[in-house]
Amino acid sequence: MRSFAKPRVVVSKCLEFEACRYNGERIPDKLIEKLSPYVEFIPVCPEVEIGLGTPREVIRLVASGDETRLKQPETGRDLTEQMEEYSNDFLSELEEVDGFILKTRSPSCGLYDAKVYSGLEKSPVVRTEAGLFANKVKEHFPKAAKEDEGRLKNFIVREHFLTRLFTVAAFKEVKKSHSISKLMQFQAKNKYLFMACNQDSMRRLGRIVANHEKLEDGEVFDLYEEELDELFNRIPKPSDHINVCQHVFGYFSKHLTKAEKDHFLQALDQFEDQKIPLSSLLTMLRSWSYRFENEYLLSQNYFTPYPEALVAISDSGKGRSLS
Repeated sequence: MRSFAKPRVVVSKCLEFEACRYNGERIPDKLIEKLSPYVEFIPVCPEVEIGLGTPREVIRLVASGDETRLKQPETGRDLTEQMEEYSNDFLSELEEVDGFILKTRSPSCGLYDAKVYSGLEKSPVVRTEAGLFANKVKEHFPKAAKEDEGRLKNFIVREHFLTRLFTVAAFKEVKKSHSISKLMQFQAKNKYLFMACNQDSMRRLGRIVANHEKLEDGEVFDLYEEELDELFNRIPKPSDHINVCQHVFGYFSKHLTKAEKDHFLQALDQFEDQKIPLSSLLTMLRSWSYRFENEYLLSQNYFTPYPEALVAISDSGKGRSLS
């Protein structure tokens, strides 16, 4: 059974933790509930922290020339400076953070889709963008895994987020060890995972670990961390995973029956059509790794990039935009 590093994740407090939404509600979230044993959560509600009550009058983002202001229509208050000051203070005091799960569409926490209105009352939406707190998150932690709870209902987005979260947390433990040999082991165990994410980055990571330039250990780790961030910058396409799964499948194909081969190839087609998650394919490949006692493949983190208790095939159909 693989052990996992425990990532630190900042989460919007209204998601699962506390009834602090503007309307006084708490939003149940199954993923956050399941994640709780495996991560260290840091719950925060920026709107409460700047002194707004619960429940409270609605706040909204308002276009003002080239700027976006955070205002409260009922009172006319402009909360922009308060929110930016709090966000900068809170985020600058965080020591080590691996990820963020924030409330979608929130004028403070929305990562992508907070509505910006042309005015205070009965005004049209002119654009969508990050909320004020979320925008500061991007500034302070550009390399951290970040998603909103809406997009995480899509299993492709969710699998990539969890893979990135736990892989980077594991790397940070290796980095703290200052051991190049452990870094080499980390690279070897993640070969197929990295191949699926970005083959060019995988090769560059291999060259960094090989260290033909004889760089200092600290510089090797810094270069590796930068390239690891680049590797996870995009969500792999189904074709990327299919390529890796076919490669792994090659280890067993001559030992399998025709029915087993046909079943696996059919599953590849279902995955390509987004009818089943990647974890369904990996379960089959790992079972064959056990059956044929392939220790090399069993050592690969590609099969279990994050705790198996977090695997779920449910998909609301929301969050389909993978950009």
